[in-house]
Amino acid sequence: MSKPILIDPLKFAREGRSQTGTLAIAALDPRVHDDLSDTGGEVVYTLTGHVDALRRAVLRLTLDATISVRCQRCLSSMPYVLKTDSSVTLFTDEEKLEAACEADETLDAIMAEPELDVVRLVEDEIIMGLPLSPKHDDCGTDALERAKADKPNPFAVLAALKGTKSE
Repeated sequence: MSKPILIDPLKFAREGRSQTGTLAIAALDPRVHDDLSDTGGEVVYTLTGHVDALRRAVLRLTLDATISVRCQRCLSSMPYVLKTDSSVTLFTDEEKLEAACEADETLDAIMAEPELDVVRLVEDEIIMGLPLSPKHDDCGTDALERAKADKPNPFAVLAALKGTKSE
C-alpha cells in the first residue's frame, strides 16, 4: 500500500498549487486491484487547485495510465488506456454543498476535510474510470469463433414456418 500524500485541500486550492506524481499500481490499495488482471504499470497524476468563478475552492485531478483488465468475452488480459480529467468542488458548509448540488446536478462536490489523501483520491478516480464490462474489439480466439459458428439461429425455425404459410 502506498504511503499517503496528505494536503490541506482548501489551502492547496486557494493558493493555486499543483502537484504531479507517479504511483505504482501494485502499491495501491487492494480495492483497486479487484478489477484488474494484473498490477503492473504506473499511473501518472496531476492535481491542481484553483478558485472558480463563484469563489469556491476546486481540485482538478487528471490521470494517465495503461492498466490491464480482464476481457469479459474471452477472459484474457487486455490493456486499457485510462485518461481522466475531473474536478471536485470543496465546501465547508453542508447546507451550501447540498444547495449547490441541487442547483447543478453535474457538480462533483465534497466536504473539505483538514487533510486530504491524494493517493486515496487517485485510487477512487481509477475505480470510477474503469469500464464496467471491458471487451476486446475482436477477441480472435478459435474457440469463440467455433462457438459462434456452431450455434444455430433460434429464429431459423420461425423463418421456415413463415415460408410454409405463405406458399
